[in-house]
Parts: sequence; C-alpha cells; structure tokens
Amino acid sequence: MNCWKKIRISLLATTFGSVLFVLAKSILYPSLSDRIQPSLVFPAAVSLPEWQPLASRPLVDQIAESSEYISGRHYRYIQNGFPLDIEMRYLVKTDGNIRLYINKYTNIPSSPDQPLPISRQQHGIGFYSLFVYQKRAYLSACINPRGGSTVTDYQFRRNRYIYDVRLSRFLPWLLGEADLRDVRCLWAHLSVPLNNSSPEKAYQVLEKTWISWYKLWSPRFF
Repeated sequence: MNCWKKIRISLLATTFGSVLFVLAKSILYPSLSDRIQPSLVFPAAVSLPEWQPLASRPLVDQIAESSEYISGRHYRYIQNGFPLDIEMRYLVKTDGNIRLYINKYTNIPSSPDQPLPISRQQHGIGFYSLFVYQKRAYLSACINPRGGSTVTDYQFRRNRYIYDVRLSRFLPWLLGEADLRDVRCLWAHLSVPLNNSSPEKAYQVLEKTWISWYKLWSPRFF
C-alpha cells in the first residue's frame, strides 16, 4: 500500500508541476496564436500541366478585414480558349469550414435556393466540394499542413487530432515553440465556365486539374 501511495503522490506532483509550468509559460510568454503569423509566399506564376498561364494578381482586398486571412493570389489559365480561375488563400487560426470561407471571401451568397454542394473524396488527395453558381462550376477544398484535403470543420479537426496531437509535438508546445494543433489552411477555390456543357463535364475538368494542383501545393505547405 505504501508503494502505491508513493506512486500516486509522484504522479500528482508531476501533474501539478506540469500545470504550474504551462501556467507560468502562458503568463511570461505570449501564446503562438497571439504572435505574428508567418506569411506564405505565392509565386506570380505556377506551371500547371496542359494549361497555359495568364497574368495572376494578389488577393489583398480582404486581408485587413480578417485576422485569419494572411495572403492570397488569383491564378488564371487557358486551354484551347477555355479559361480556368484558381483563387488561393492562406488562412490561420481557422476551423477549415469551406462553406464559411465561400460566404465570407467570395461573391457567392448562402441561399436555401442553392443546390447543396457535392462532396467527393480522391484517394491520396482527400475531400473536395463541387457546386455550380451562375453558369460556373466550382471546386473548393482546404489543403492541410498534414493529412489529406478537407471541406468541413469536422474533417479538418479530425486531421488535426490524427496528425498533429503527438508526443513529438508536446515538448515544443510546452516550450512555446509550436502549437499542439496546426490550424492553418491553404484554401484552393477553382472554377470554370459551363459554356452550355453539363455540370458533370465541368466537374471532370476541375477534378483532373485539382489532382495536379494539389500535388504542386501540398509539399510546399508545412
């Protein structure tokens, strides 16, 4: 009994010491969420297989309005006269909810009359959302720092718990060198005109492009 009592006392002392350490750290040092978030540099040109690049432009209009939106860029491509638009935004301290991003950062309104987006999953890539609005087809997804792409906040949180909450990250978190969960999102928002074609045909173009685009950007985002 004395042995178990000593073990319990040791565990309580260790737990109490850890709590005091974390409390002191939070008082003496600012949390990572309060520090300046590192920017992600979007190159002016990104080569995309089978597409000819056009001029790109930075997406800066909404940066000052949101603490989660750090940087972004609008890329444009053309293929035999057929245009493709890709908007990329780097978001921090976020929950990965694509529907909220679309409502907040695009001109696409949230309406009960709008058809529900189609959610699909590609092996080795992750989840993405497909929908049509005003004769354009869209594909939207959040590229995660670790784990596959996501669309919903649930999928995003699940990736964080599976890939981020690990013993190897616990000590850096205690020392204030890293967040325990990496809540950053590289949001990709692709679109093409329907041009009298069916939505499914446009989706096929977007899905093929998305696979190449994801493979280009995922290794850059850590």
